[in-house]
Amino acid sequence: MLTKAPKGTMDILPENSYKWQYIEEEIRKICREFGVSEVRTPVFEHTELFQRGVGDTTDVVEKEMYTFNDKGDRSITLRPEGTAGAVRSFIEHGMFNNPQPTKLYYQISCYRYEKPQAGRYREFHQFGVEYFGTQSPSADAEMISLPWTLYKRLGLKKLTVNINSIGCPKCRKEYNEKLKAYLKPQYDQLCDTCKNRYERNPMRILDCKSSICKDIVKNAPLLIDSICQECSDHFEEVKKYLTVMDIPFQIDPYIVRGLDYYTKTVFEIVAQNENSNGTICGGGRYDGLVEELGGGSVPACGFALGMERLLLTMEEQGIEIPDSHKLDIYVGHIGENNSMFAQKLVADLRECGICAERDHLGRSVKAQMKYANKLGVKYSVILGDDEVASGKARLKNMYEGVETEIELSAQAIAGHIN
Repeated sequence: MLTKAPKGTMDILPENSYKWQYIEEEIRKICREFGVSEVRTPVFEHTELFQRGVGDTTDVVEKEMYTFNDKGDRSITLRPEGTAGAVRSFIEHGMFNNPQPTKLYYQISCYRYEKPQAGRYREFHQFGVEYFGTQSPSADAEMISLPWTLYKRLGLKKLTVNINSIGCPKCRKEYNEKLKAYLKPQYDQLCDTCKNRYERNPMRILDCKSSICKDIVKNAPLLIDSICQECSDHFEEVKKYLTVMDIPFQIDPYIVRGLDYYTKTVFEIVAQNENSNGTICGGGRYDGLVEELGGGSVPACGFALGMERLLLTMEEQGIEIPDSHKLDIYVGHIGENNSMFAQKLVADLRECGICAERDHLGRSVKAQMKYANKLGVKYSVILGDDEVASGKARLKNMYEGVETEIELSAQAIAGHIN
């Protein structure tokens, strides 16, 4: 049906869009405080960028990407996440030549072909932050502190920060051999996808959603027990920085994250709601990704969070989002003769920074006031012949029912409202 949105997508209607705008403004404010600048990247990229960046053994690349050939027969993919595009932009525009670190954020729409469910859509929205050009554990900790700060300001409670280290390519290579040795006797019981991962990327088996595979790996050797001394020292420093910032955390040795590019620190923030627990943010360090995508050896770390999941969590926790976009005043009028005056007054009020509305449907005064109530305006004024002639009118506080006589000018009304 042409009048029904595609499965897995949704319209953000006026009664909800103010919630998005409120959170988006809080995001911009916090990013300014952290010295993070916005980057805006295309909604589609060359498919190879995600195959190399996200990892060709991930569920995202194997099963979920929206990929097509354009009219030039080039393989194009709608972005399934934000990091790869940010890295591509960092490389293409030579941001590595700038004083480092480079700190970027984005608020974007993403696309994955997966089963729609609560807080998860095929078109969804991400807020993400990427730090380039620093391998310091302090950057990892600060990067974790940014979403933690956002959630606290939004009023979220019962949050847990889970962290882990998945080491560097060297210690992961040794761990993969241990993991394969553990999995070999149970290889035939693995799902078909994990059988394919066994040789190509056995660590991905730890992240499989199959209940059978989950049961097989529950006693597998832990990666954190196999990391090298350098990775271990880095992780210890991250923990110290989190502690000094009073950010509570716990070690979760089973976090590996779902994308292939992570190294060393990985983390998730989990919200413990009354009926469910859910990851509402995740990220980590990815020191090899810039080089993998054609840039130099540039260390980096970052995170992303889903806006839909965040809004759902706020709703589950009963957090009210203030609507700052309601109109200040409704200017009603009696008869067509006073319509021009009403239009002029509304225009002047808007010039004064007052959010004002008037009737455009020829309603009766009673219907206009009923409409003003529905709009939730705080003030109203009615313009009749006497008011226009005398230059005075009664300004009504719709919340309190109090009326005040004022001069019929935008400046006088704005002064009273403000």
